[in-house]
Amino acid sequence: MSNVSPSGPPMAASPLTRAVLEIDEYVGGLGWDQPARLFALVDTAKLRAQEPGLADRLGLTGEETAGALTPIEQDELPAGAPLDEFLGTIAWPDAVAGCALTVERLMLPPSAEASVPDGLDEAQLAKWVGKHPDRQEVRMTVGVLRNGTRESALRLREKDSPKDVLTGSDLVPGLAEALTATFAG
Repeated sequence: MSNVSPSGPPMAASPLTRAVLEIDEYVGGLGWDQPARLFALVDTAKLRAQEPGLADRLGLTGEETAGALTPIEQDELPAGAPLDEFLGTIAWPDAVAGCALTVERLMLPPSAEASVPDGLDEAQLAKWVGKHPDRQEVRMTVGVLRNGTRESALRLREKDSPKDVLTGSDLVPGLAEALTATFAG
């Protein structure tokens, strides 16, 4: 497990927004064509109090904002496993306040939806999108808390700058719902 190093997300943002932007910046520093990455989100103050040695190794100073969340990268996701099936196997311990996932995908603008051929299976659709001239590579970072709060950050490969990251709570609703489901039960 590794900590996402502190960065400069807006201080006015919620702790979840700051954590999602930290993760986006961390993964952005690794470059593109990365595998999906899963992070546990833990309450920073509780982490410092309950695991001071770990907090020190993660570089937490104790000066973090109240309610701050520390992203902790989890083990690599299994290669070849469908993401929805993998997420269905996760159960988080009580100490985890939330989780986040970053994943790269190809997407098309809404104007291209009308030209999608009928009857394509998932593999055929992915191949068709991959060849479409208007396709965009996007990195999506989605974070959720146990209480259902969610946040997302989207970064286009062609606008690969922390200044051009779009944030919002409902940008990737399906992925947010799948992550929220990891806290059910």
